[in-house]
Amino acid sequence: MTRVGIIGYGLAGEVFHAPLVDAVDGLEVAAIVTGDADRQRRAAAAYPEAKVVPAADELWPLVELVVVASSNRSHVPLAMAALENGLPVVVDKPLAPTREEAERLVAAAEERGVLLTVFQNRRWDDDFLTVRRLLDSIGLPLRLESRFDRWQPEPSGGWRELGDPAEGGGLLLDLGSHLIDQARLLLGPVRRVYAELDRRRPGAEVDDDTFVALEHAEGGRSHLWMSAVAPLRGPRLRLTGAAGGVETSGLDPQEDQLAAGQRPGEQGWGLRGAAARVVAGDGERDEPLAPGAYELFYAGLREALDTGGAPPVDPHDALTVLRVIEAARRSAAERTVIEIKEEA
Repeated sequence: MTRVGIIGYGLAGEVFHAPLVDAVDGLEVAAIVTGDADRQRRAAAAYPEAKVVPAADELWPLVELVVVASSNRSHVPLAMAALENGLPVVVDKPLAPTREEAERLVAAAEERGVLLTVFQNRRWDDDFLTVRRLLDSIGLPLRLESRFDRWQPEPSGGWRELGDPAEGGGLLLDLGSHLIDQARLLLGPVRRVYAELDRRRPGAEVDDDTFVALEHAEGGRSHLWMSAVAPLRGPRLRLTGAAGGVETSGLDPQEDQLAAGQRPGEQGWGLRGAAARVVAGDGERDEPLAPGAYELFYAGLREALDTGGAPPVDPHDALTVLRVIEAARRSAAERTVIEIKEEA
């Protein structure tokens, strides 16, 4: 049994990481780090066998795997400290607020020969799993439209909406980390980036209405939208291929299920009774969505730890996503298309 320590018990730690770790055979929540008294009480009640400590320095001797689920600005120093203590690390996305910091972290992990991976959980969304499964039906991918549309007319506050770059706020870094990662997996390496970053809501300090266009090396194009001011929602995913297309609507249910106390393996987990619309050479049909399965990230991580194999998410993928984000910021600032060279 691998003893897992979770740093941070906000949304990421409490709703996502702790329940998913707890659901996977071979892993146990052994320690939780939080300095907030109310969160300490909740953590102790949810995981009575785990040790709840106020600081990360108390964590290292208690565990064999560390999950960094704290604010973006703390990802690198906490992950670096874990690596220095010889502990494999999961970092919640984004890996770092900047590409330079992420490169330093990945280099440190490789130098020490210690596993580092990134929680890109939306690789295991029901719609994305379904679209990947249907790739053979629609032929060579030509164009991806992907969006996270939300309607939040008033900023909610918190570190994700602070204008200080060190905080790592804004939709491009937050939701863009998912959408760019998915686009690369579907259409391959990126060659050109164009972006529009706007602050639409009164008092907004960071981008809250963002568009990114990617030109991929094999000729495909991705159009990605992230918005907090979208009362009318478009399709979640629409992928057009040389021989057909697939479209999905709505959001994967797993975040809401986890927040409501549902866990992997329980009846209805990862299911929402929806279907993808598929148009191909044999006509049009509805294709049931694959069950969402965030727990597969931790099942893959457990296997990597047991066998010495590859982690469920290569940290170099996260580095490349940050490189695209960096190019998108430059594109928006200069109002131009930015060329990048990404290895296949």
